[in-house]
Amino acid sequence: MHDVIIVGAGPAGASAAIYTARGNLKTLVIDKAPNTGALAITHKIANYPGVVGEMSGKDLLDTMRDQAKGFGAEFIQTTITDVDVEGETKYVFTADGMFEGKSIIIATGSKGRNRMLPGEENLMGRGVSTCATCDGAFFEGKTVAVIGDSEEALEEAQALNKFTKSIHFVVPRPELQGVYHVPELKDTNILYKTKPLEVLGDKQVQGLRIRTSAGGEEVLDVDGVFVFLSGSKPGTDFLQGQVPLDDDGFMILDSSMQSSVAGVFGAGEVRRTPVKQAVVAAADGAIAAMAVDKFINKRAQLIPQYK
Repeated sequence: MHDVIIVGAGPAGASAAIYTARGNLKTLVIDKAPNTGALAITHKIANYPGVVGEMSGKDLLDTMRDQAKGFGAEFIQTTITDVDVEGETKYVFTADGMFEGKSIIIATGSKGRNRMLPGEENLMGRGVSTCATCDGAFFEGKTVAVIGDSEEALEEAQALNKFTKSIHFVVPRPELQGVYHVPELKDTNILYKTKPLEVLGDKQVQGLRIRTSAGGEEVLDVDGVFVFLSGSKPGTDFLQGQVPLDDDGFMILDSSMQSSVAGVFGAGEVRRTPVKQAVVAAADGAIAAMAVDKFINKRAQLIPQYK
């Protein structure tokens, strides 16, 4: 069992991992797409303390993650399918198995979607999915659409490629964010600058209506639609019903980043914060880590790591 499971490997999660691992806590960090977050796709950073000159967000994160690994933190890349965090043991269910922890830090950032496509919610589980690893086998020999503009979307398309007859990869932007090389995907039609408009179907997905880069509308004849779009909502949907969230989905935390559920902590943009900056998220991660140390070791107060 791990002392702490950190969900998210952005600046908040990576910073937390540095502190928990350095504090001799057995630390596991889980992220489904570590190069997709807001910082990871930032091309230039010039105002992060201690970084002289310009550095890419990905390079900064790689440095932070390597530092955490140097202290013993373990990082894995996989999709979380469910969590159970209300009891004394925190269970995290993933595509690669179940993990147990004495505590958990939620550092999933704020790239959750603000709204769904028309038809998406009604057909969720009936041809619409957000997890290729979970549902890809249901589409063996069929044609599907993948919607997204990130590394995560590309990886999910690669996972689907093993099962499907063909894929329409709908990318709303001119390029995939945070992806420096797009591998060849067999039987895959990548549609850049293409906007998804509506998932079609009554009881089952029958098509996807799109606006092409030329401005016209078309309907793609598909059996399934896999959606990997992002927005500005906190990525906390998987906590609903277990951890207190406010009306906008932000975790309700105290000044030490603790929720009212024992052993559950948050950091970064999952909490309501006045500014969205990597340095603020990293500071949150450090505070959450020291709060975890206090919780695990039953200390009376937080102990800063000076040495």
